[in-house]
Amino acid sequence: MNDDTRNEEATLQSRPPTADEERAAHPPPTARRRFEGRTVLVTGGSRGLGRAMAVAFAAEGAHLILGYLARDKEAAESLAQVRAAGGDGQAIPFDVSKRAEVDAAVEAIVRDRGRVDVLVNNAGIARDELFPLMDQQSWDEVIATNLGGLFHCARAVVRPMMSAGGGAIVNVGAVSALRASPGQVNYAASKGGLLAFTRALGAELAPRGIRVNAVIPGAIASGLASRLDRRIAERIRGNIPLGRFGTAEEVARAVLFLASEDAAYIVGHALVVDGGLSA
Repeated sequence: MNDDTRNEEATLQSRPPTADEERAAHPPPTARRRFEGRTVLVTGGSRGLGRAMAVAFAAEGAHLILGYLARDKEAAESLAQVRAAGGDGQAIPFDVSKRAEVDAAVEAIVRDRGRVDVLVNNAGIARDELFPLMDQQSWDEVIATNLGGLFHCARAVVRPMMSAGGGAIVNVGAVSALRASPGQVNYAASKGGLLAFTRALGAELAPRGIRVNAVIPGAIASGLASRLDRRIAERIRGNIPLGRFGTAEEVARAVLFLASEDAAYIVGHALVVDGGLSA
């Protein structure tokens, strides 16, 4: 797991989806075009949550920039789905933990498109280990990507957004920042930092017309979930008040809401999408 967020956490692949899950994954078609002509950058866009977000933005008229690290084939698949949804865009490889790479990518986007209207900070990694066994590299890599990448990407788009008169930044957190989970001290610290970053930056940039918010997904039925033992997945599902895992599409709809004018008076907020898991 290297350029997609850790927020893809649990599923039961062997059982058929419930009616609620089917409705969540395949909502009725919408004629809304809230992002017509807007340029949207989604990091970690090659698969999972990032792909679902990109497709949802494309369906509402956005031009997508898919940031990814190394999964060329999956990034191409995401771009194909963006186009199938009625949008267009491009996939650009860069490492969010490297400031120079982020700056170069954003400069190229602004040269080509003239602006960045929305940034979705979705890229992230995990290096789960019990704390007594955690080495310096595991700590440093997670903090460099999940917090350093957050800083690099937000910093790179802020000036272009200010020049354009505003914009929206949505940071993708994790329920690990709200609920203790053994073996995730480094990951939880990075996602807790993301929440503080969101509040502080939101308050600072709001007067400039830039809204900063966060979405906190819980147990989502995609990606990593398929590799979980059935018993572990059942135990996690049993702790969710709604009694099911979420879908990537549900998280994507929350991201679009915060990025849109529907959330014009929301700043520094963390919208939890976890079926009540952290309640």
